[in-house]
Amino acid sequence: MINRGQPIFLRAYRWRLVTISRVHSVTFLTWAVFACSVILFARCSAANEINSHWALQPIRRPQLPAVGVAMPEHGPIDRFIQKRLRAEGLRPSPSADRSTLIRRVTLDLTGLPPSPAQVASFLSDSRPSAYECLIDRLLASPYYGEKRARHWMDLCHYADSDGYLTDQLRPVAWRYRHWLVEALNADLPFDQFTIEQLAGDLLPECSIEQQIATGFLRQTLSNREGGAGHEEFRVEQVVDRVQMAGTIWLGLTVGCSRCHDHKYDPLLQNEFYQLYAIFDNTDEINIDAPLPGELKQYLLEKPEYDRKRAEMLAPLAEQIAELQARWEEKLLYTWKHRGESSSWDRQWEVLGLVWGGGLGEGQLEGVEIVKLPAQRRSQLQKDRILDYFLANGAIIDEPRWKELKLKELREKLEELRAELPQLTRAPTMLETPNPRQTYVHLRGNFRTRGDDVQSGLPECLPRPENVSHPDRLSFAEWLCWSGNPLTSRVAVNRMWQELFGNGFVRTPDDFGTRGSPPSHPELLDWLAVDFMDQGWSSKAMLRQIIGSATYRQSSRTGPDLQSRDPANILLARQSGLRFSSEQVRDSILFASGLLSRKLGGPSVRPPQPDSVVIEGFENKWVLSGGEDRHRRGLYTFIQRTSPFAQGVTFDAANAGRTCTRRERSNTPLQALTLLNDPVFFEAAQAMALRILHENEGDDTERIDFAFQLCLSRVPGPTERERLLAYLQEQREIFKDDPQAVDAIVSERTEGPDKHQWAAWTAVASVLLNLHEFITRE
Repeated sequence: MINRGQPIFLRAYRWRLVTISRVHSVTFLTWAVFACSVILFARCSAANEINSHWALQPIRRPQLPAVGVAMPEHGPIDRFIQKRLRAEGLRPSPSADRSTLIRRVTLDLTGLPPSPAQVASFLSDSRPSAYECLIDRLLASPYYGEKRARHWMDLCHYADSDGYLTDQLRPVAWRYRHWLVEALNADLPFDQFTIEQLAGDLLPECSIEQQIATGFLRQTLSNREGGAGHEEFRVEQVVDRVQMAGTIWLGLTVGCSRCHDHKYDPLLQNEFYQLYAIFDNTDEINIDAPLPGELKQYLLEKPEYDRKRAEMLAPLAEQIAELQARWEEKLLYTWKHRGESSSWDRQWEVLGLVWGGGLGEGQLEGVEIVKLPAQRRSQLQKDRILDYFLANGAIIDEPRWKELKLKELREKLEELRAELPQLTRAPTMLETPNPRQTYVHLRGNFRTRGDDVQSGLPECLPRPENVSHPDRLSFAEWLCWSGNPLTSRVAVNRMWQELFGNGFVRTPDDFGTRGSPPSHPELLDWLAVDFMDQGWSSKAMLRQIIGSATYRQSSRTGPDLQSRDPANILLARQSGLRFSSEQVRDSILFASGLLSRKLGGPSVRPPQPDSVVIEGFENKWVLSGGEDRHRRGLYTFIQRTSPFAQGVTFDAANAGRTCTRRERSNTPLQALTLLNDPVFFEAAQAMALRILHENEGDDTERIDFAFQLCLSRVPGPTERERLLAYLQEQREIFKDDPQAVDAIVSERTEGPDKHQWAAWTAVASVLLNLHEFITRE
């Protein structure tokens, strides 16, 4: 029936449909049946495609290909690569020269170039095992953990600030980074590495270090602005954790099933919230995690502190308890009746952020303490909520507050606490004391509740019989279970990507049906099985890949190979890789002699333009002094709303989301930065001094030494001749232009002749700006 109240054009349209359908009812019915058949067939075909998708199939170790007469240096990896090359009618490239090889492997394993002495030692080592000994030395280097930590920090989007508008600071976020470097240096097996980061707090008798490992889950953005809804942003954090786990370990775009069933992969919306439930009952908390030397004095003075604190509180204990009970009751009422009082809403919003000065504490820690019955609270929880109450609870009864002089009492307690040695803290996770019921968020909106769900795993993936409703610990164990077809494949693919520029699967964040198929599926599975069989040892896997003839190939390519395989998918050569932003900075500081080798510790703030600093809301970029000015890029403070300028220029990862693969660009702005950035120019000055001080030979010998510092090789005759001519040209310029000399070098009372220093600074700047210098061949 046509609704006469509708607009005329709608009524006409509906009348037309009704008329046509009556006249052609048989035709419409026929087409409808046909359309349903097509859709059903398409869905069946899609289901078959999904069920047979290569990444979801069990991992089995393939047989090694037969390649005829194998060379002695050819291992299992090379046999798979050569089989594919022969099928394509191609031959592998010859091995790179030894100078290139030591520079390549040193950069790949430590992120730093080799020193001239290390290059000379390797070139003179005629033992058949020289290359293997080099790999072992680099894997044992403390700088190995620093290099590999940067890749993992991209995955968990590590930062030293919250994000969002106010972008508040996280002064102890670095404790997770410190754990990460040490774990990688110790070659913590990847399965244990996984378990400690996702569920270290759930391990029996867990250590402080295992709790610090859960700082991995604290890298989500947080919003501590006034008016921000706790639950809204808590939900976003949980969603982020689910997506991180799905991307990093499973290589699946699980986030696509947040609002609806996944359109391409066998992931249902209900299954997304089963994964969500695994992390939903987890809260943030900062724990005391003393550094070496802190705990002894703290333990000596803590009993006296406790005694004095109890004495101060005792005279007013009953009155404080009565006021605090009323205050907590009002808070709990506000929790269930938001919007009735803006003042109390604000009390609830900032609850739990004051302990320790409100600097990066667990977002909901105080909230969960208030929800917890008093008899179930630990002494630490009681002390924390009391301190917060004394700082903010006057709202409950201001006249009584003034009468009892609680403000003065709080100030005395703060003075007393200031006398107690402070322990360094660390961001961690713990299971909530107040379990939450998880439910489906209809269309992804947490305010619109669907069915209740319990924790669970996707049906498309196998699981042990005893795992039905996993917690974080059993989930982490399942990720590295031998029957899981994804985790080892995804992990090995990322390692290959680090060393060749691309993985076997060129979409490292998507092993699903819309991702790229593997270029060498048998080799990927062989390495994935081998990774597990070798006890999930990352160092063993890297040793195997780097020891292969495939890795040692030259990156030089002829026209035929370039046209046949421009993206190097077939691996008939190595790939020249432009440095990451951290490697650019580290290598320039290394060549100049300025680089600090200090390991671990808090983040530092090297110089950067003021125009960037002012973007950081109210947070100030206070320059670090001493050797902290020249520390490795790994330790540079990461502020989400105003990231480090040089990092942005050279394609650093976005700290707001998981990054599985950085872009590598080549822009004019990068060239200008290398030439004009104050830090890089300072490095050129320092390198010139190093050339003059560490090599007392003639100009030719000094040119050779400079080349070795920057490129790990001596120059060719033409290169040497051009640089000598350039050096002489600069000397002539500076001889007749004292102002130019003063512009290049600073005033010094001691040191080399200023004209010499300026001329060699110009030479150093040329070398530090070469394409070869910022490229791993």
